[in-house]
Amino acid sequence: MPMPWTYRHASAEWSAMLVDLRDRMGLASDNMAYTAFDGVLQVFRRRLRAREGLDFASVLPAVPRAIFVAGWIPEAAPPPFAERAALVREVQAVRRDHNLAPDHVIEAAAWCLRRRVDPRAFERVLARLPEGAAAFWHVDVDDPGELAPRFP
Repeated sequence: MPMPWTYRHASAEWSAMLVDLRDRMGLASDNMAYTAFDGVLQVFRRRLRAREGLDFASVLPAVPRAIFVAGWIPEAAPPPFAERAALVREVQAVRRDHNLAPDHVIEAAAWCLRRRVDPRAFERVLARLPEGAAAFWHVDVDDPGELAPRFP
């Protein structure tokens, strides 16, 4: 079996995603974009059991997958998904002194991530996750082509 594309090109793929994240969130640096994206992933994974989180991680590109599982301590009874404003505040509280995530941080992260995943695999996994998971990663776009997979 050949090496998966996401492993062979992990750095280029992540660099392109960071540019998307930074631009979509209107942030000034890759560090700011990383912190905001990490916050989104932490808030999402906090609501998953270990098996669900690993299933989700399996459809992510290599670097976002590593970020998603880094430092994760799954809880026995994860909290349910909350209203969007509460989730955004939770994202903004991750590394509060270094986090400049905008109020549209979750939508921006979802837009960027969806452009880097296999859409069918992503939707299949989301359908098996707790109520609220699919809504968390939902993005409204006028042109579905905006979310077509992008590879550097």
